Amino acid sequence: MVAEQKLTKKDFTSDQEVRWCPGCGDYAILTAVQKTMPELGIPPHNVVFFSGIGCSGRFPYYMNTYGFHGIHGRAPAFATGLKMMRPELSVWIVTGDGDSMSIGGNHFIHVLRRNVDVKILMFNNRIYGLTKGQYSPTSEQGKKTRSTPYGSLDNPFNPVSVALGAGATFVARAIDVEVTHLTEMVKAAAAHKGAAFVEIYQTCVVFNDGAFENMTDRKSKHDTVLFLEHGKPMVFGKSRDKGIRLRGLTPEVVTIGENGVTEADLLVHDAYSNDPVYSFLLSQILPPVFPTPVGILRSVQLPTYDALNRDQLEKTTAKVGRGDIDTLLRSGELWTVS
Repeated sequence: MVAEQKLTKKDFTSDQEVRWCPGCGDYAILTAVQKTMPELGIPPHNVVFFSGIGCSGRFPYYMNTYGFHGIHGRAPAFATGLKMMRPELSVWIVTGDGDSMSIGGNHFIHVLRRNVDVKILMFNNRIYGLTKGQYSPTSEQGKKTRSTPYGSLDNPFNPVSVALGAGATFVARAIDVEVTHLTEMVKAAAAHKGAAFVEIYQTCVVFNDGAFENMTDRKSKHDTVLFLEHGKPMVFGKSRDKGIRLRGLTPEVVTIGENGVTEADLLVHDAYSNDPVYSFLLSQILPPVFPTPVGILRSVQLPTYDALNRDQLEKTTAKVGRGDIDTLLRSGELWTVS
């Protein structure tokens, strides 16, 4: 009997030279994914990474798995097709804020609303880095770039709100340099049955350096980041003395110990709530008034599109028999062009 080989990070690391800019946040994300994969217990030949265009598009080259570097924003279409035909595979999509929120926005919302069993990692650096620094759909209003020299006029997309609006069953947010937490989010996404979306704040050191500095700097991050933990009150701050309280449907920041406020008054996070209103409200807790929530915002179970499709196909085949493409093409109304 041959002992089962224990997988390691090395088994998921390709021999390709990694070509991102020195200091790019993509390195940390790549390392987190390569370290997580062995723990999933899925051999590399049963894992597939799809990508679109952008700096994140190079991701599949660096994984020692199957991979597909497709056209701009269309990774969800290819990933859906593969998952439909090969349900046993672990299918991942790696994308950026431009790839998924702009060029591929339509594909993004439909793969989520269908709840296809794929995992989506979105690297959000709030800039078009590969094409030298144009503003993206997630750039903040007033952002000055080469394409918006007087400041962006657009209201930015909030990706987790977009995902929740599309009916996503798993939505999480992480930060590239918080590697331990990021790894936990990747694991949770992998364990979810259905479409799992993880927005990852990622630093572009060349064209948008410092975009997330207030959330990564040791002096400020305790006051600007709220780590969500299921079943626990929403507490933050260096002294752990601040929290989020709800007044009706309106959240507010309170200080524990002031005006009679105790930890019992705070909002307790429910990552598994079936109420989409709660999850969307959470996605709208944003700076500068509030800290940015990171962690799992929503995780609920619903039937997946690929499983429903297979079930429908089996029942229909059992009822009417197996069809063939030639008969289908020659059925119905036909015309002869002369």
